[in-house]
Amino acid sequence: MIRVVLVDDHPVVRAGMRAVLEKAEDMLVVAEGGDGEAALRLAGEYRPEVLVLDINMPDMTGLEVTRKLRERGLAMGILILTLHSDAKTIFETLEAGANGYVLKDEALESLSIAVRAVAAGDSWLSPSVAGKVVRRAVDGKVEDIAEPELPLDLTPREVDVLKLLAQGMDNEAISETLVLTKRTVQNHVSNIYSKLGTSSRTGATLFAIQHDLVKVPKSGNDHANR
Repeated sequence: MIRVVLVDDHPVVRAGMRAVLEKAEDMLVVAEGGDGEAALRLAGEYRPEVLVLDINMPDMTGLEVTRKLRERGLAMGILILTLHSDAKTIFETLEAGANGYVLKDEALESLSIAVRAVAAGDSWLSPSVAGKVVRRAVDGKVEDIAEPELPLDLTPREVDVLKLLAQGMDNEAISETLVLTKRTVQNHVSNIYSKLGTSSRTGATLFAIQHDLVKVPKSGNDHANR
């Protein structure tokens, strides 16, 4: 069994994560906490395979907790759960010793997969986070990775969905690519249509092309995806 400790200052979020993990036959949530001090205490007491840790807590950040645990030589996997996808937070957290970074808007769909990966000694990054890490590996500079300006207040996840939608993927293919449920993809697509003021994939695709979110192949047969 993969023993997991959950630490988040929102009980509802913890309950949601526990419900997801308890569906997995190979996982057991052994303890929960709501702040940084609890994270340090529970990690030392239970020595779980994976600590799922919120980055924003009342007394200390997940980043500070991660540093303290690594200073103490605790070898458990640390999976950061957060709303933040900015480059500075991502790299500070990974450099502090975190093994994984999961965005909260996809956590319920990918949490079990992420926990298994971290427990096995691998890393897990949300897709949009992974892109930043790859670019840093190529460029070698954090400052070169700027947060893109998102059109019409689209969230980073909605942009991910829009890009795939504009490439002709249906909802099922998008859910498999981004490790999201079909219902979550449907909700994102609905929000995208609402924000773009369109009711069709063609309209969304044209918007994506106009804003350079996708590249159109140079071919005489080019046409908008239906």
